[in-house]
Amino acid sequence: VEHGQALDWPRYSHGAYAAQQAKAEAAKVGLWVGNFQAPWDWRALHSNVDAPSSRPLDTVSRKLVSQSGGYSCEQRRYCSQISSCDEAQWYRHSCSWGRKLDWDGDGVACESLC
Repeated sequence: VEHGQALDWPRYSHGAYAAQQAKAEAAKVGLWVGNFQAPWDWRALHSNVDAPSSRPLDTVSRKLVSQSGGYSCEQRRYCSQISSCDEAQWYRHSCSWGRKLDWDGDGVACESLC
């Protein structure tokens, strides 16, 4: 993660590698040299493909995919770049960087919008 060869997946790591990922991103090494889409973000956006899934989406994932409203995980660094509470929550739950929008760690992103 520190060298940009892997990503911190907060859903499972609970941010254990967030500092190393931030270091790699700031240094623009490995994956951070260019633009890319995290695998879990790609899967969330393409989950409606006709191919059968090996396991069904959980309730939260189904809700997020159905509510994506065309959002992408192109990073928004500030709540001022987001137009609604629903959008902020989608980023919080769907994107690798979304937890950064939850400043006080209470599970609600961009509280000024909500």
